[in-house]
Amino acid sequence: MFEQVITLIDEVNNQDPNQEQHNDNVWPKERLYSERMTDMLNRFQPDADELMHIAVRAQHIKRWCSPRSDFPMNKQGYHQWRSALYIFHAETVVALMQQAGCSEALQQRVYNAVAKKHIKRNPDSQLVEDIASLVFIEHYMLAFAQTKPDYDEQKWIGILQRTWQKMSPQAHEFVLAGNVTLPAPLVPLIEKALAPS
Repeated sequence: MFEQVITLIDEVNNQDPNQEQHNDNVWPKERLYSERMTDMLNRFQPDADELMHIAVRAQHIKRWCSPRSDFPMNKQGYHQWRSALYIFHAETVVALMQQAGCSEALQQRVYNAVAKKHIKRNPDSQLVEDIASLVFIEHYMLAFAQTKPDYDEQKWIGILQRTWQKMSPQAHEFVLAGNVTLPAPLVPLIEKALAPS
């Protein structure tokens, strides 16, 4: 059943029309993201159970169907988009779990984790948030920085500090122990953002 759900998630993410180059291969963007999420989960919490593997794999499932441009292009619109995405991804993966015959209890646990319910209090939700933050730092932070040339140092320090605050103490330790590849051009900025005030 677990393998069936993972296969269904991958089949959906393989439909992503957006492409990304990685190691001489062209990937559907969200399929590559899901592989990176699984890789990071295996590194950060190798004993995670199958439901957390499903939740992490589905973190961005079918994201291209809910673009940022569908919401107002302001701060409030951004937060509306993020909140809608959590529910969209959670409902999408639960439908696949139903298809595979998973029980309602299993579906509910994955739904809560992907929808980021009770983050900081629900260990499942916090784990998905940790993995997403670690993947962002290692694989996407530099590219994101390159799309925002108008952001000054203080703006970047704020973004880095907010990302750090979302993460658990265990995720902090994981980064500080050198288990994540930091984007070299941003290391001085990261160090400044994380320095004790």
